[in-house]
Amino acid sequence: MAVRVQKPLVEKYARMWPREVFDYVIERKKKQAVYLAKQLNILQQPGVYILYRDDVPYYIGKAGGWLWTRLFSHARVPGGRYNNFWNYFSVFVIHNKAQRDAVESILIAAFPTANSAKPKIRRERLPDDVLVMWRQSRDFDKKPYRTEKERPSEEDDE
Repeated sequence: MAVRVQKPLVEKYARMWPREVFDYVIERKKKQAVYLAKQLNILQQPGVYILYRDDVPYYIGKAGGWLWTRLFSHARVPGGRYNNFWNYFSVFVIHNKAQRDAVESILIAAFPTANSAKPKIRRERLPDDVLVMWRQSRDFDKKPYRTEKERPSEEDDE
């Protein structure tokens, strides 16, 4: 009986690589430029990517084909929606489409970004008690207790 080895969710990743790899030309073939990024093996895989503005996540996306194709369009297409707003990127190689979709949804839900897409995950609303506590903790005039009855007495400290 053969043991089936399960592939990891993320096969490999690259973190905080500079956007300039999409601008750097390593050679010219006639009038066609050959960019460094297109030669990088990790970008010749499908996966999920994060675009950063400095070190803050700006946009999260996925690519069913080469990551290079999606990232190149964000980096080099003039007038593109995200063209001028990022300077670093991270990629996660994920071949399985369902897993790729799930990881993208989790990242979109986890980070406030410029994404217009909504994650395909049910969102839990902030409970009223937590909302009250949060509002009170931000207001210096209010005490961090919902009612005076809940406030510990000074006698309890003795």
